[in-house]
Amino acid sequence: MIKFFLMVNKQGQTRLSRYYEHVEIHKRTMLEAEVIKNCLSRSKEQCSFIEYKDFKLVYRQYAALFIVVGISETEIMFNLDRVHIILDEMVLNGCIVETNKNRILAPLFVLDKMAES
Repeated sequence: MIKFFLMVNKQGQTRLSRYYEHVEIHKRTMLEAEVIKNCLSRSKEQCSFIEYKDFKLVYRQYAALFIVVGISETEIMFNLDRVHIILDEMVLNGCIVETNKNRILAPLFVLDKMAES
């Protein structure tokens, strides 16, 4: 399950944040600061997966922005293909092309229907 989605610039400023579970405002600020610090301090040669508290961070740099997604560990371990599908539906060539939840999840629904048949 995706816990949150962040877009951060190279200076560490959050440009967009979206939380899919309730997190209090003051905890969001602390969480974002720690996540940003962890992602910005890594070199390009390091992998884009970071363990952080009870979930994994998956990040990618596009030009001057970092896209960071916080995902529960079980999603990465057991549903990595689904995570890739979701990100592919949202981001194309570094641009966010879709934000509608129903459209993003449509390919997953089709796969689920095919699996049931």
